[in-house]
Amino acid sequence: MKVPGSNDYKCTWTVEDTLPPVRLSQDDKDNKDKKDKKDKKSEKEEKDKKNEKNEDAASKPKKQIKLSYLTEQTSHHPPVSAFYINCPEKGITARGFDQLSAKFTGTTIRVAPGAHNLGIFINLKNRDNEEYQLTHPAAHLSGILRGALHVSVADTCFVTCPKTKIKVILNYLDEGWIGKAQNRVVGVIYRYDPENDDKSKIKDVPEEDVLVRIDGCWKEQVYFTPAKSNDRQLMVDLKPLFPVPKAVPPQTEQLCNESQKFWNEVTEAILNKQFSQATKLKHNIEERQRQKAAERETNNEEWQPRFFTGTLTPMGKPDLSPEGIEALKGLHEGNYHLPESMKLGA
Repeated sequence: MKVPGSNDYKCTWTVEDTLPPVRLSQDDKDNKDKKDKKDKKSEKEEKDKKNEKNEDAASKPKKQIKLSYLTEQTSHHPPVSAFYINCPEKGITARGFDQLSAKFTGTTIRVAPGAHNLGIFINLKNRDNEEYQLTHPAAHLSGILRGALHVSVADTCFVTCPKTKIKVILNYLDEGWIGKAQNRVVGVIYRYDPENDDKSKIKDVPEEDVLVRIDGCWKEQVYFTPAKSNDRQLMVDLKPLFPVPKAVPPQTEQLCNESQKFWNEVTEAILNKQFSQATKLKHNIEERQRQKAAERETNNEEWQPRFFTGTLTPMGKPDLSPEGIEALKGLHEGNYHLPESMKLGA
């Protein structure tokens, strides 16, 4: 027998659709020679036209788009959560499993993806369902002995799309023994063979396969340079960006096992600096979870997530259950009502 119901969390973000596409300079001008031959008059006319377009764009109401996020703890041993993100206006979805592994290395704590966390899988519906797999780099919490905690990233991660046969290798560079964290990233975008994917280092990629090179600071500005070109262009500037506040269903419309409601007493105790009380409340919840798990084992009941079709998948791509599809649709429309689960994990 399968028993549904576990901790879940839902939220949405509403953002302005103002980000322009990344274009190569060649897309905007016929060629570099023509650009060099333009006289000052034509440049001024072009600038005036551009300013007029910008003024028109500024006067128009900015388009709003919504992203909906649904996650549920699908496995307790090991602890793993599945997540699904949807943006219907853009035809973009993202999904994956959230699982972390932490290891103390002597002077730092290394946090890396767990065995079931194979990255984020992004699907572009409007581009013939292209799917991109983004793996996660490991992070290091350093400065424990010095009492000055900071996070650094030193690892290699990949972005792959078998459909387009395009792959990205990103190499995050760590700080040295002396000096501050570099927060640098270098990378390469290139054509690859999905049936013979044997390149894991930037230096191993043949020059004839390179499409774009990437470099910069992953906390500030990242640049790209097209192959066979010295035209280094800004790809993303993170400095002026800020997190958009999320919207969550009101607690009166949350299920009793939704994360915010489920852990509400523990959260309040922590915010009030009642740490002993928070520890006690947390212990009580975990004890109830253990008791429920023991009852399921005795009754030969199999744990089953409510919003996803299975606890884990070998490909790292969770699928929504019929209830999950309805929950995500309702979330996007602002309709939060759902019946309570028949059985709960705690």
